[in-house]
Amino acid sequence: MLRMIISVRPFIHLPNLLHKPDFYFLGALMTRNLSRLAKARYDVAVVGGGIYGACVAWDASLRGLSVVLLEKGDFGSGTSANSLKIIHGGFRYLQHGDVGRMRESMQEQMALMRIAPHLVHPLPVLIPTYGHGLRGKEVFACALAINDLIGFDRNRLDDPQKHIPRGRILPRSEVLQLLPNISEQNLTGGGLFYDGMVYNSERLLLSFLHSAESMGAELANYVKVGGYLREIDNVRGIKAEDMISGERFPVEAKVVVNACGPWSDQTEEILSKGHGHQRIPWVKAFNLLTRPLFSSYAVGLAARGNYSDDRALFNKGKRLLFMVPWRDCSLIGTAYRSYEGNADQFSISEEDIHEFLQEINQVYPHAALKTKDVAFVNGGLLPGAKMDSRSGDIQLENEASIRTRGDVGARNVISLVGVKFTTARRVGEHVVDRVFQILGKTPPASQTSVTPLHGGKIPNFQEFLNQEMDNSPRGLSPKAVHRLIYNYGSSYRAVLDYLPDTGGRDTHDESESTGVLQAEVRYALQNEMAQRLSDVVFRRTELGTAGYPGDRPIEMCAAILSKELGWNERQTQQELAKVRRLYPR
Repeated sequence: MLRMIISVRPFIHLPNLLHKPDFYFLGALMTRNLSRLAKARYDVAVVGGGIYGACVAWDASLRGLSVVLLEKGDFGSGTSANSLKIIHGGFRYLQHGDVGRMRESMQEQMALMRIAPHLVHPLPVLIPTYGHGLRGKEVFACALAINDLIGFDRNRLDDPQKHIPRGRILPRSEVLQLLPNISEQNLTGGGLFYDGMVYNSERLLLSFLHSAESMGAELANYVKVGGYLREIDNVRGIKAEDMISGERFPVEAKVVVNACGPWSDQTEEILSKGHGHQRIPWVKAFNLLTRPLFSSYAVGLAARGNYSDDRALFNKGKRLLFMVPWRDCSLIGTAYRSYEGNADQFSISEEDIHEFLQEINQVYPHAALKTKDVAFVNGGLLPGAKMDSRSGDIQLENEASIRTRGDVGARNVISLVGVKFTTARRVGEHVVDRVFQILGKTPPASQTSVTPLHGGKIPNFQEFLNQEMDNSPRGLSPKAVHRLIYNYGSSYRAVLDYLPDTGGRDTHDESESTGVLQAEVRYALQNEMAQRLSDVVFRRTELGTAGYPGDRPIEMCAAILSKELGWNERQTQQELAKVRRLYPR
């Protein structure tokens, strides 16, 4: 049954906040100070530094709670690292008749473009139509019209660069011009609509963390939770261990939120010892980064074979593979495989990659992709809902799980398992509402949907970008300024403080890019808790996320970290080897 009940949430405008300088971010440094953690009792301790944990920490700290967040690895190094870079606008939920989720996705897409305008931008998506049935242009035209109707208020942002155009049907001839070499048999046209795209998902997560720390949250990466400080029917905190020094210490908190993703099985087993624990079925998900296949448009092509979705009102019978243009490459996904084992054993095998390349080449034979065309692989574990043992079809959970754990004698522990990157902010809001309930307090209204994140104080993105490129700060070229703004937004000038003396005054491409990269590495060390070479290469800078950048730049990064962190030659070589192993051979 099509659910046509639409809940329209009010859109709150904070023009004064947008036009003020970064007053609550100035001087906010992400510093790893473990000695402070054992001396305080926090309102809430968040376990897990992925996108969901980061959103919980930001919402809780903005609403006045004292917060500590601990991550056993680096921030965003787990499931959050697996991203197709798409911020969904809910179009996919139309086939389920789920108008509520469509509205939620549209609102979250708009919220992210509002609070992180440097990182989230509109993305045109083109899906070829075939025949005149469920995959035909007539049905697609109806779907686009319904989508536009449901999203009637999605362009209320003041920034015109963030406006989402209406969907439309393209004629067959135009589709063939835009997407040469796709299958022409029964091709009738194409449906064009717009989603959102996050330019750098790692820096979006860091923006949430920066913002949380600016409001007083304490953050620490490479700190493992080894147990809980128990009371009769509650916990009063967690037992923490520094993964770098081996030091163990208690962290006291009134409420604990487990936001560990696939590692939640481990934390839940510790919590429920003696009570039993139902494990979550996890699904291996991954995306491939390859040479470019299409430019300007994300393209959805139907996979071969039949696919059944028992939650859909009408079954198209095909699963779509998306080929997303990103940084002069194509991100292709998503592949799903059943998974047995714990999260620490997770890996993407050569066989996984080979099978997925075969599937892509069947869908789009002109691609003719080979293993050598794969520049990088993003992978992670997602909660599964159903798997058909005969067909191999996999369905994922479609809603986040938020549970309090009174069933295992821990009434002040909240277990959170997220699903989509797009809705992490809103789920974090709901979790913090639950935290206030446990604390016996009335929650103030969440403001995270309208409060700009660190780097997001940009009322008009295109105007800001053009102005800064024209100003050429520190003599940087427009190309260098453009890249910095797309990663750091309005905070990019803080990175320039770390430029070498010759920094941006040499506009030769190689010399300038070297100086800027050195500044980014030093900024990451001083302001963003970078502890490992991989932290810098994959999550603080964009150096290594679009393929192997070459020996020279990663060795330069390693030299800076080695000097600042006191590594010896053996440690430096180990760090280099770990980074190189993460690229396809």
